[in-house]
Amino acid sequence: MNFKKNIRSIIIKSVGQYINFLHIVQPKKALHLSYAFFSQPRIGRITKENLPKVLQNTHKETFQHNEDYFQTYTWKGNNTKILLVHGWESNSARWEKTLPYLQKSGSTIIALDAPAHGQSSGKEFNVPRYAEFINKVVKKFEPNIIIGHSIGGSACLYHQYLHPETSIQKMIILGAPSDLKTLLDNYIQLLSLNPKMHPLLEKQYLKNFNFKLDNFSVAALAKQIKIEGIIAHDTNDTVVAFEEGQKIANNWKNSRFITTTNLGHSMHDDNLYQEISHYLFGAKQ
Repeated sequence: MNFKKNIRSIIIKSVGQYINFLHIVQPKKALHLSYAFFSQPRIGRITKENLPKVLQNTHKETFQHNEDYFQTYTWKGNNTKILLVHGWESNSARWEKTLPYLQKSGSTIIALDAPAHGQSSGKEFNVPRYAEFINKVVKKFEPNIIIGHSIGGSACLYHQYLHPETSIQKMIILGAPSDLKTLLDNYIQLLSLNPKMHPLLEKQYLKNFNFKLDNFSVAALAKQIKIEGIIAHDTNDTVVAFEEGQKIANNWKNSRFITTTNLGHSMHDDNLYQEISHYLFGAKQ
């Protein structure tokens, strides 16, 4: 495992060095490559022929949205519906360890593959597009509960801010980042990129989505969220800093903040899932 991590670290640093070199000789190409590396997932794809076992015995639907299509998987149950929203470089199979706790309630469970992940189309992942996918699924299935992990949690919060009047009554957010600017800062640090790349990447986001990174903070948006829910974040999360979860919790007034330790970014844990199940279903479990 450490060997794989070392190899990955070497590859990441090599990419960063190459981008820094390009920035000197071909700055436009350097910007294109660095933006692509930041926004295009390298893992998380699945195919019908190589579908993880947990997704095989589900009702599958493919939805069209503008030029994109995206995949959903449904475990059919009662009239209580739960929507699961995964994070970066993942897919709907990431919920395998969570499902048993939710299925005890008899609920209908729907999982969604993000843009450029799983069996959904596209090369680029971003929160605004993910929120559009979520909204189409919410309109179709009318879930009562939404659960998001990592940047999928950020997309859930952003969707709830944009569309407060939906069927969703409770929201669970696991290990989610708050500020897009913080993610970009971490990305630049991870690749050891030339600091001059930062304003260039910010301009690219402004061009593509018509917002400045400083203005895109789900913690700030959380002030407007009226439904209740849980935010859980691990103190040893090395992917999304614990402080990001704290910022969201401080602004989402109807939320409860759960602190975990030594779970890392995945947040898979029996005790945590039992606590979430009790919160959602109470004596029904």
